[in-house]
Amino acid sequence: MPAAVTPLPTALAGYLAYLNHERQYSPLTAENYARDIRRLFTLAGATPLADLKRHHIRRFVAQLHGSGLGGRSLARVLSAWRGFYAYLMRQHGCQSNPCVGLRAPKAPKALPHALSPDEAVKLVEMPIESTMDVRDKAMFELLYSSGLRLAELVRLDPIDLDFSDATVRVTGKGNKTRLVPLGSHAIKALQAWLSLRDSFSKPTETALFIGKNGKRISPRTVQLHLRNRGITQGIASGVHPHLLRHSFATHVLQSSGDLRAVQEMLGHASISTTQVYTHLDFQYLAKIYDGAHPRAKKKP
Repeated sequence: MPAAVTPLPTALAGYLAYLNHERQYSPLTAENYARDIRRLFTLAGATPLADLKRHHIRRFVAQLHGSGLGGRSLARVLSAWRGFYAYLMRQHGCQSNPCVGLRAPKAPKALPHALSPDEAVKLVEMPIESTMDVRDKAMFELLYSSGLRLAELVRLDPIDLDFSDATVRVTGKGNKTRLVPLGSHAIKALQAWLSLRDSFSKPTETALFIGKNGKRISPRTVQLHLRNRGITQGIASGVHPHLLRHSFATHVLQSSGDLRAVQEMLGHASISTTQVYTHLDFQYLAKIYDGAHPRAKKKP
């Protein structure tokens, strides 16, 4: 079959180009897909992908599960394999998709961890000792102020900021654009960074946040700087960009109780994705109920 003789790197390179340019996946997402598909190559060994059957895929999933991969990770792996096979069927003559209909083992729902408001403030109110500290403070304030994903943060350009309207224009998953409010502390930190940015950026660089090389900052650099900041501040839980996104969602929901608004700001396609945050402060919601529902009020 054509798929059996298609050079592996060529097929994978073509699929990644498809994800980047046609599906408009972020580089980080495409990289994750590539890693999962390479797992398939390794597990298949000398067997051509076109010759794999459903029982092969089941065995591969069992092997990965046995090696410690959880249900959520396995679901992502299967999704990557399923999509790759669909591409091989369209572009390389593969006759069937052995991943169709297969599901990963159910994983217990992992509830998102969030910083306390005091921890979040402690994290972002950092001393400024260098230019890169000014940049880092602006990044961390923005992550917490607006609940951005890491990929969304590094894609920003200065033109995406509107201080007069206190908003930032964010390009999220599926290349969808949304406007998210900017807090006053984030605006102040961003303005401080913008006053220094041009001195360090390359002449043609359009990125809002740049690294020491004068070019757009890498996601890995953001992760490392944020983790080190958490260690410096003595925050026990490992600090990462998505933790600030969880904290943003949790704290806004606690203060407002407006699930739909949080969904819009996070850029979730479905409100069911946002609902995971409602468990984080049941006592707060119970308090709102006691104060608002006429049948819940206790008689004096």
